[in-house]
Amino acid sequence: MIRSADTLFARLFGGALLAIVLAHLLAFVWFHYYGPRMPPPPGCDRPTASQMQAPSDRDPAAEADQNDRRRPPCRPPMLGIPLVPLLFQLISLVLAAWFGAKALSRPIRRLSEAAERLSANLDSPPLAANGPREARQAAQAFNLMQERIRDQVQQRGRMLAAVSHDLRTPLARLKLRVEQIDEPRLHGQMSQDLNDMIGMLDATLTYLNEQRTSEALQYFDVQALIESLAENAQDNGDDIQASGNCRPLKSQPMALRSCLNNLIDNALRYAGHARVEIEDASDRLRVSVIDHGPGIPEDLREVVFEPFYRVESSRNRNSGGVGIGMTIAREAARRMGGDLRLEQTPGGGLTAVLDLPRT
Repeated sequence: MIRSADTLFARLFGGALLAIVLAHLLAFVWFHYYGPRMPPPPGCDRPTASQMQAPSDRDPAAEADQNDRRRPPCRPPMLGIPLVPLLFQLISLVLAAWFGAKALSRPIRRLSEAAERLSANLDSPPLAANGPREARQAAQAFNLMQERIRDQVQQRGRMLAAVSHDLRTPLARLKLRVEQIDEPRLHGQMSQDLNDMIGMLDATLTYLNEQRTSEALQYFDVQALIESLAENAQDNGDDIQASGNCRPLKSQPMALRSCLNNLIDNALRYAGHARVEIEDASDRLRVSVIDHGPGIPEDLREVVFEPFYRVESSRNRNSGGVGIGMTIAREAARRMGGDLRLEQTPGGGLTAVLDLPRT
């Protein structure tokens, strides 16, 4: 209720309504104390001069006879003010304020909805340029911004493809030349450095490609995906179990697969085993990837989501990680409207909790 009142429409309508009510209260007070008294309707009897005289001068018999013959005087209007016209005016102004606030807030609402669609999909349809001049100008500026963002993303994609091609070629030549080195120690160090460079290049390209990828939301069988990932890992000799059931979820399949893949690979790489638990609710779906490995200190559980950050006590270059898998996993979760957090496993270890909403 509080959130629904915190809108442009609510503020416009509330301000107009407050001004209308205060103006009518002042009008009621003024009419009651200072305004002219309304005359009684036609046909109503007014007191005569004999009725206005003092009680001691009146003849009781004559007064009773007059009371029998005349009708009772009509009651004056309520508070002596034109109540019906003021009420009609109040209702009319309230309705006008309602529709006026709706009309003023509609362009802002359409702009915010278009911005939400753009954040989820760069190829979303442009905003219709209609309405008053200011609304048309805002829509045209928004559509121009969308085109420029799309062009920049496409240009970055072309640049990434060029970087990938141009860097892999000299790295491949360097690997061939390293193979000709006879000294074992130098050969091992240079091979490790080259493998690290190739791994960082692949991870960077994957990260940037994940950022520019946009998917439409669609219903997807998350349970089947988790069971498939677990079976593939088991076929490779990894220790992994999956448990729990869930209904299909409206999500982005590629982003969800990327997120779960990184979480499972992270657990298998640093703990040697993983357990995936599914908890389904009416409004949320929670997937927990649990391990009993070295874990991560509490003060570093947010820092590990930064690109290329590595906790050296539990991660080293020989493990094959470059510190970007958790970044990709969290950004994939947030693109689907959810979130990813890290918790300590009871008894030691790390639990990655993927929380997704049911829309």
